[in-house]
Amino acid sequence: MRQSLVKQVMGPALWAGLWAFALLIGTVTTESTANRGTPKHNPIQLRHKRDWLWKFLFLEEEKSNPPHYVGKLTSTMASDQTKFVIKGDGANSIFRVSRQGDVYAIKKLDREVKNTYYLTAHLLDIATNKSVEAAEPFNVKIIDLNDNNPVFPPSYNGSILERSATGTHVLTVTATDADDPTTANGQVEYKLLNGNDVFEIDKHGKIATKIDFLDREKQSTYVVVVHAKDMPGMKTGGSATTTVTITVSDINDNMATFRKKVYRFDVKEDEKENFKIGTMETEDKDEDENKDPVFSIVADSTTEPKFTDVFKIERNPWKDGVLTLKQELDFESRKAYTFHVHMREDNLQRPPDDHGANVNTKAKVIIHVLDIDEPPVFSKKAYIFSLREDAKVSTKIGGVLARDPDAAHHSIRYSIDDPKCPVKIDPKTGDMYTARKLDRELIPLHTFYVTAEESTPKALKSYVNVSLVVLDFNDNAPELTNTQDLFACESDGPGTVIGTIGASDKDAHQQRFGFSLAKPSPNFSLISHGGSTANITVTQGGFDLDDRREYLMEIVLKDGGSPALSSVTAVTVRVCSCGRDREDYYCRPAYAQTGVSASALVAILLCILTILVIMILIVLRKRYQKDALVTLGKSSREIHEQLVAYDEEGGGEMDTNGYNVAILASARYDGNMQQGPALYAAVKRPLADRGHVAAMIEAKKDAADHDRDGGPYDTLHMYGYEGPGSFASSLSSLETSSSCDCSSLDYDCLRDWGPRFQTLAELYRPDSSEN
Repeated sequence: MRQSLVKQVMGPALWAGLWAFALLIGTVTTESTANRGTPKHNPIQLRHKRDWLWKFLFLEEEKSNPPHYVGKLTSTMASDQTKFVIKGDGANSIFRVSRQGDVYAIKKLDREVKNTYYLTAHLLDIATNKSVEAAEPFNVKIIDLNDNNPVFPPSYNGSILERSATGTHVLTVTATDADDPTTANGQVEYKLLNGNDVFEIDKHGKIATKIDFLDREKQSTYVVVVHAKDMPGMKTGGSATTTVTITVSDINDNMATFRKKVYRFDVKEDEKENFKIGTMETEDKDEDENKDPVFSIVADSTTEPKFTDVFKIERNPWKDGVLTLKQELDFESRKAYTFHVHMREDNLQRPPDDHGANVNTKAKVIIHVLDIDEPPVFSKKAYIFSLREDAKVSTKIGGVLARDPDAAHHSIRYSIDDPKCPVKIDPKTGDMYTARKLDRELIPLHTFYVTAEESTPKALKSYVNVSLVVLDFNDNAPELTNTQDLFACESDGPGTVIGTIGASDKDAHQQRFGFSLAKPSPNFSLISHGGSTANITVTQGGFDLDDRREYLMEIVLKDGGSPALSSVTAVTVRVCSCGRDREDYYCRPAYAQTGVSASALVAILLCILTILVIMILIVLRKRYQKDALVTLGKSSREIHEQLVAYDEEGGGEMDTNGYNVAILASARYDGNMQQGPALYAAVKRPLADRGHVAAMIEAKKDAADHDRDGGPYDTLHMYGYEGPGSFASSLSSLETSSSCDCSSLDYDCLRDWGPRFQTLAELYRPDSSEN
């Protein structure tokens, strides 16, 4: 395709000549090709060369009142029997074509929305609606107009170090223009509307410095306005402005200075190391992060001591100088210190010109030491002593020493406040001695505090840490380990290792032990490894589960201490029936050992003795209770009370007559006591009044007095019978065993027991009718 504008430029005649020449060349080329590739007897076939007369069409944007003519599509194959059809971007919606190939824009176009439309053109036969020629692409380009102004962001922020060199880049501003950047419509030029004496801007929007003496301390912020305009070099065109804030950043270009020439401080002599004496304030116009003062202490003369050993000066977060103690002061030794502190800045980038003659980099320091009443001071910060654990009680360990640092030099008294401490101290001298036996295996290190107290009303105290290391002494016999579950298999032969035993010792000497047998064993032997273990091996095999003998070895174990200690341990070896690799075995039950240790025997004897004492006490108590009841005299009033109350002790859950005194008026009133208590249990409750009850009681008393078959009842209602349903036996505590032989039912002896038993004797006096 080709645009029709080409035809208009070249003219009709020239265009026709070129067209004819192209057709001629195409015809000749076609014929030559056909003649070369086709036999002479075939007719000549001519190929018609397609020739579109357009490629690009153009249209200005923002044209109003459509439709607008865009261009014309032409083809050598076009005729009255053909028509043009377009497809692609905006075909038939934005662009429309006539049958003759005239293209029109039916809508207003915007290049900033779309600057090129890609379409294809078809030439169709009207009758058959088939393509005469294949589709050919063409483009519609939208011509730009200056219809957009430059656009800035709302604002810009930049920074630059003070005292930067001329031409130092600050930041770059950019204005965007939606118009075609290949034309002046979309090109932008910049200029500063203010601040031209300090900054400049180039055509690309880069802002740089014009001077080299920016000073943050004088002005820390600049605000400039940037103007942007399109159509560079022309008076017309769109424009925009933006604000740029430029911050001048600080550098260390000002010397710090002391605020005072003389600093005075008071320090108590008891202040500890790292105590902060005071602050030497400084002043610097730079920001705190750019302050960099360095302090040093200088003595006033060469004869002065090194004050750097006593004081130090450091910077705080605000870069001021802080004086600090490196060691404690002593009023008695020196009452005042005078020295100078110098200050410098190694990283200063410019000479200190802002302060001029007022710069003060040297200050005098005067420190007065204040006297106080100080507590005692020990000669050491801590004491460490050592002593063997076999030392006797009251053995001297060592001593501590403290003094009064004041001029008065008061006397000192020493003490140990820990009641569990195994050390005692002489309160006057500070010498320490053992208060009890030491045991390294129990406590290897004793740590305690010793108090030193002045003999003054204030009683100032100080403390020191004392450590007593208990040294080892070979006072523990070695112990045998790994002696459990030793067994020999029936199939074990000579040389078989049946187990490995070990040894341990609570003492701290070298853990090397000697193993041996107290008595030779015909079946087993010991092979020591030279350390803390030994193997038990079979000397003679032939073990049998049916053999009931015990295989017992007494192993002597000797430690490596000085003097050496030894122990003897009995080890029993069981006989087992073993499987593979001496596993999955069945062992003959081991015999119980007949020996009992002395401690176990003592414990058993104590238990037996305790049980015997308890049993004797129980028997004696019962005997005492029985004797007391037999010898206890009761008044007639007490007996009358028992006539009602004793039956309330219960005849069992089934004795429902226990609370009915009328039951005493029973059929047993016939005077015959031989029927026994069972008769009373069978008597039904009679209707009785008080007269009947009184008569019945008298009858019961008479029957009881003359009953020769047993001891006296302590109740006239059959006390020995507890009632049906009760599992208790007689509750009576009156037995016949006493100093009074009552087996013959002769109670005259009651008269010999004193006045308290006279009433009881009267009740049991012999009946005159029996005589």
